[in-house]
Amino acid sequence: MKVLALETSAKSVSVAVTEDGKVLASSYQNIGLTHSVTLMPLLDGMLKNAGLSLADMELLAVAAGPGSFTGLRIGVSALKGLAWAEDKPCCGVSTLEAMAQNARTFDGTVVCAMDARRSQVYNALFRWEGGALLRLCPDRAIGLEELTEELLSDPSPKLVVGDGAQLCCDYLTAHGIPCRPAPENMRYQSAVGVALAAEDMAHRGETVSSRELVPTYLRLSQAERERLARGLPITLEREK
Repeated sequence: MKVLALETSAKSVSVAVTEDGKVLASSYQNIGLTHSVTLMPLLDGMLKNAGLSLADMELLAVAAGPGSFTGLRIGVSALKGLAWAEDKPCCGVSTLEAMAQNARTFDGTVVCAMDARRSQVYNALFRWEGGALLRLCPDRAIGLEELTEELLSDPSPKLVVGDGAQLCCDYLTAHGIPCRPAPENMRYQSAVGVALAAEDMAHRGETVSSRELVPTYLRLSQAERERLARGLPITLEREK
């Protein structure tokens, strides 16, 4: 199964194509330009250089959240347009689950952490067992103090991945929990991880149509919090 994946959940942007667990092509940028400027040229260039087209793809996938509100909207909107044009099935992949793909060889607890600000991280915990990814908790926005309390009862080695890895590791280590951040080349979000996770989702029958694909937000945006504080109504686009 050929899978085309997009990743726009944080500062970097990446695209990839995999087939049955093998990476056929990928492209990554982290140069400070907005995703609305870089995403489609990056995708077009990768497909052209690899001699591939959208018609060759059997599944389209995107990091659906958590992450940057603007970044998620750009990625999901782009994928919805691509999927609708070619009538392709889609997967909205958890950004955190996709990051856990970076730690396939690690024997222990994979702590996925994205900096959510306000002393919180977007977090989920995973473990690889027999080549399969085992989820230990749902995606959540959690305070570092609460995460520390939870991990105190887990004696296994811990590897932290994500753009909040160093922040999380520093806090956990200072509070008596040994852990280490993943190496730089394995630490951050990537479309390759999104594609690999999407393959697993497709095998479980967890695909959706382009119309059903939506971002997953774990908390209100700053603008929504301000409107709520003023007693104004808010409209959320959330995945149940």
